[in-house]
Amino acid sequence: MAVAPRLFGGLCFRFRDQNPEVAVEGRLPISHSCVGCRRERTAMATVAANPAAAAAAVAAAAAVAEDREPQHKELPGLDSQWRQIENGESGRERPLRAGESWFLVEKHWYKQWEAYVQGGDQDSSTFPGCINNATLFQDEINWRLKEGLVEGEDYVLLPAAAWHYLVSWYGLEHGQPPIERKCGPVIWRLIEDTGIGQACEVRRDESGMPRWIDHFGSHKDLECTPSPRTGLVLRTARERFLVEPQEDTRLWAKNSEGSLDRLYDTHITVLDAALETGQLIIMETRKKDGTWPSAQLHVMNNNMSEEDEDFKGQPGICGLTNLGNTCFMNSALQCLSNVPQLTEYFLNNCYLEELNFRNPLGMKGEIAEAYADLVKQAWSGHHRSIVPHVFKNKVGHFASQFLGYQQHDSQELLSFLLDGLHEDLNRVKKKEYVELCDAAGRPDQEVAQEAWQNHKRRNDSVIVDTFHGLFKSTLVCPDCGNVSVTFDPFCYLSVPLPISHKRVLEVFFIPMDPRRKPEQHRLVVPKKGKISDLCVALSKHTGISPERMMVADVFSHRFYKLYQLEEPLSSILDRDDIFVYEVSGRIEAIEGSREDIVVPVYLRERTPARDYNNSYYGLMLFGHPLLVSVPRDRFTWEGLYNVLMYRLSRYVTKPNSDDEDDGDEKEDDEEDKDDVPGPSTGGSLRDPEPEQAGPSSGVTNRCPFLLDNCLGTSQWPPRRRRKQLFTLQTVNSNGTSDRTTSPEEVHAQPYIAIDWEPEMKKRYYDEVEAEGYVKHDCVGYVMKKAPVRLQECIELFTTVETLEKENPWYCPSCKQHQLATKKLDLWMLPEILIIHLKRFSYTKFSREKLDTLVEFPIRDLDFSEFVIQPQNESNPELYKYDLIAVSNHYGGMRDGHYTTFACNKDSGQWHYFDDNSVSPVNENQIESKAAYVLFYQRQDVARRLLSPAGSSGAPASPACSSPPSSEFMDVN
Repeated sequence: MAVAPRLFGGLCFRFRDQNPEVAVEGRLPISHSCVGCRRERTAMATVAANPAAAAAAVAAAAAVAEDREPQHKELPGLDSQWRQIENGESGRERPLRAGESWFLVEKHWYKQWEAYVQGGDQDSSTFPGCINNATLFQDEINWRLKEGLVEGEDYVLLPAAAWHYLVSWYGLEHGQPPIERKCGPVIWRLIEDTGIGQACEVRRDESGMPRWIDHFGSHKDLECTPSPRTGLVLRTARERFLVEPQEDTRLWAKNSEGSLDRLYDTHITVLDAALETGQLIIMETRKKDGTWPSAQLHVMNNNMSEEDEDFKGQPGICGLTNLGNTCFMNSALQCLSNVPQLTEYFLNNCYLEELNFRNPLGMKGEIAEAYADLVKQAWSGHHRSIVPHVFKNKVGHFASQFLGYQQHDSQELLSFLLDGLHEDLNRVKKKEYVELCDAAGRPDQEVAQEAWQNHKRRNDSVIVDTFHGLFKSTLVCPDCGNVSVTFDPFCYLSVPLPISHKRVLEVFFIPMDPRRKPEQHRLVVPKKGKISDLCVALSKHTGISPERMMVADVFSHRFYKLYQLEEPLSSILDRDDIFVYEVSGRIEAIEGSREDIVVPVYLRERTPARDYNNSYYGLMLFGHPLLVSVPRDRFTWEGLYNVLMYRLSRYVTKPNSDDEDDGDEKEDDEEDKDDVPGPSTGGSLRDPEPEQAGPSSGVTNRCPFLLDNCLGTSQWPPRRRRKQLFTLQTVNSNGTSDRTTSPEEVHAQPYIAIDWEPEMKKRYYDEVEAEGYVKHDCVGYVMKKAPVRLQECIELFTTVETLEKENPWYCPSCKQHQLATKKLDLWMLPEILIIHLKRFSYTKFSREKLDTLVEFPIRDLDFSEFVIQPQNESNPELYKYDLIAVSNHYGGMRDGHYTTFACNKDSGQWHYFDDNSVSPVNENQIESKAAYVLFYQRQDVARRLLSPAGSSGAPASPACSSPPSSEFMDVN
């Protein structure tokens, strides 16, 4: 992660040949000596930068001018000079001490001095003369230092004693002030990203312990020493700069581009961290509200108002802002944040020593650190709500399914988070291969212990200590009876809800009697039943035989599907509009059969299309389609017209005697033709052969889709010059286009469309009556869902089940996959038991949410009857649990909202967390149909945490009494 250094503060380090230097970054020169920032401790360099100070410095220099003149005869031996300046107690290698001064010497002069003393000849021409720092100054009036000076290239640093030795031996150039730097305890504030600030260099002596020297810039010529670990650098910096033990710090490395990268792993060496010579290292200190100064770069609108700056509330009572459909994440985080031992683990910084940066299954410690930051902010007591933006980005980075802002499942995020925290905090750095062994007739106690030890050999973290338990899984082969027993770890229990095997379907029954209106019925049918079961249930209400019923799914005025009696009811969704028609025949025409033929009929209205000349007419479906039973001997166009007039008689008015004449006299040649309704002239049946029915066909012609199967002539001869209310047309199953005349298509499924002219429809078709229906008494029936106890769900979880076809078991005895029976039992329970109620049901045809009320206890949930491991009767608390948090889901499958009930570990008070809103609640409000994930704490753990040795504070029990009900909100 790269962060620009401009906006946050900390301690700066500079690395020289893998040896760190500590620095306070700022701009040179710094004009105040030992300046103290408000509410901070800082050490700044002292250089005279204003005229008054410069004049004083010059005067002081003149006062001792005579003493600074070089006195060759008084110079000590060259070897003695070298020892005093470089290696003595006052030399450059001495340790740094707070409050002392160090001085800058121009490098060229110092190198000449080195050549002089190492040459061994005091009368040599390499004599350096007076100390001259002129090249370090920008001007000789105000004596301002140049910007960008680099230690080792432009200057060297000397302690005060060594400096005074050199001045006394060689003197200082007339008028130049000394360049002094004060050292002291520092908490830094980065002012700008330019210039060089005061720094401390970490070197190593023969004992391997770091020593600190105040200096400027970087030095590329320093000898390499054994590379320290970054953790040692951090610890030493904390000690030297008096960082309080309770304060959190972390390291950043400034890269070549000027941005900062986190140094996550404090266990690696400086060399392994790929830190280069002259690279800056910054130590950042966490603020009192739990945030990092660098987080201001990532969180928008993070400027707290004056009211929030001094806010002090109950730790843990902190909301989480909804970033956009992130209520699922907020709910899971609030539940996990209120797990006492896990929160204390992060608040006490225990996680820092267990971060696993090399685990290929982990997230390089980033998920653990992001969660730790969130916990520290929430439990700092300085926030009413926080914005989990950084955590959201981390989750999306490592789990692409959570990218973006779509709604997700809180339990799925919880599962990912627990697994991510476990791998990031796994104490096992290198996982060994462990072979899973079957029981093979051994005692359960032995097999279970072996399985748990094998699990701990690869998985050992605070998550395992807190949330992991042990299953006993028993598989039995149905063929050979082979029994396989294994013990498997679990992190949570996903328990099914006892569900009814019945379902309620609403249908509309369409009787054949046209005088009866359609009836709405509410039927109770088996979930795994067939369409025939629906017909049987409806038959009890209507008295109509199931054999005389046809079931159809109607959508957008057409038949979406016609069901067969053997099809499963699961193919009908709750949102489908199901119509059941009373019929007296079959749709399929069987040769030689005398049964009536059932014809699907659509209603269409002819409307002008938007054409240039309005010459083309479109057809639009309307109303409910029909399944009409037509006697085989009446299956002509005229017979079908009469049958349809009879079926529509409730809402279609017949023309009276005044309407018998159509009012349009035709030519004599047209009067001799039959006015029998038939396919429209715009249809596809344009074959001129006499056996094909058409607009000019005689009354004896039969419907084209019956071909030669329909025998006999019409029994309802048409009347001459009778007004036709509508025309008939063969269409496809969609009712949107005409059928072709191919025998295969026409014979496959006869669909007829009744086409109305707009004027005729308006005059003779009663839309209000056509849409009318009556409700049967059964519509008022509501299938009550009795509440279930949580213990029933657990019993259902531990019952024997048969594996599905998609997930068979390979039997080692039969050497083939078998649909074995499987039984899960609880062997060992964790400290925190997470119970996931499986409210969401997914099948091939449907998805539904079960809103059954599950009754769960707040206290004393007893698992002793479910644990099959031999129990310790002297300690019943090992099997009793108290509720500490609940994740709720309100709404349905497609949309919903997640909230949380949680008990504060310090006060014992229950609160309702709804994103950034937090309110106290009564215990009797916690149980609801929305409960989705339950968090239970084992009672012996709660008692241990209550003891003084368990924690620094004394968290209250979840069983603590609630405040008066007048203070609570109703969340149900």
